[in-house]
Amino acid sequence: MLSVDLIFKIAGLAIIVSVLHSVLKQAGKEEYAWLVTLTGIVIVLTLVTGLIADFFDAVRSTFQLP
Repeated sequence: MLSVDLIFKIAGLAIIVSVLHSVLKQAGKEEYAWLVTLTGIVIVLTLVTGLIADFFDAVRSTFQLP
C-alpha cells in the first residue's frame, strides 16, 4: 500500500529542488543547478526502490513464482 507520507516527501523534495534549480540558474550557476536536480532525482529513486521491491515480491507471491 502506498503511503501518503511518501507522496508528501516526494512532492516536498520536488518543490525544494525546483526552487533551488531556479535560484541557481538565475544566479548563473547552471552547473550547480543541474547537480541539484540530479541529486533530487537520485534521492527520489532511492525512496521508490523499496516500493518497487515490495511490488515484485507481491507479484511473485501472487503467481507463486520461485
